[in-house]
Amino acid sequence: MTEVIGRRERKKAQTRKALADAALELFLERGYDEVGVKEVAEAADVSVTTLFKHFPSKEALVFDLEKDIEAALTGAVRGRPPGQPVVDALREHILRDVSDGGPGEEFLRLTESTPALRDYGRRMWMRHETALARAIAEETGAPSDDVACAALARFALASRDLIVGHKHPRRAAEEIFGRLQRGWRTK
Repeated sequence: MTEVIGRRERKKAQTRKALADAALELFLERGYDEVGVKEVAEAADVSVTTLFKHFPSKEALVFDLEKDIEAALTGAVRGRPPGQPVVDALREHILRDVSDGGPGEEFLRLTESTPALRDYGRRMWMRHETALARAIAEETGAPSDDVACAALARFALASRDLIVGHKHPRRAAEEIFGRLQRGWRTK
């Protein structure tokens, strides 16, 4: 069944996208700290008041796809191929997210080089912990409040910072997720 979206909702979505696109373009061009919200609003041809109706803060302009991020994280667990361990699915998803050389490299460079964006992004990323833990529990047949599923979700999400900050992201991801898969035994 196709969901019918009304004109008002379409206009809101268009305005939100115009704001996010204008913000990202300006931030990439001149740097996050060099661009004010008034400039973003002007570039999207809306008022500052309208900007703040769609985004609660300047940082939120950069991270406008939070719902999509959560859906992708839980989808990595729920949609993994039969027989693929959850840990492997999470590793591959996070590697795609932080891929070196991919289309998001400019975005990643912007967010990681700007302290306000880096901190906001980390908080946003970790907000998905409960949903991810629930998906892991559902997929493994564990109770919804299983502490091991919650721990895996937390460690997997927190590992992103270590992977992004490492000079060899793939190698770091393989080591981190390999340890999660095998258990934390010393060599």
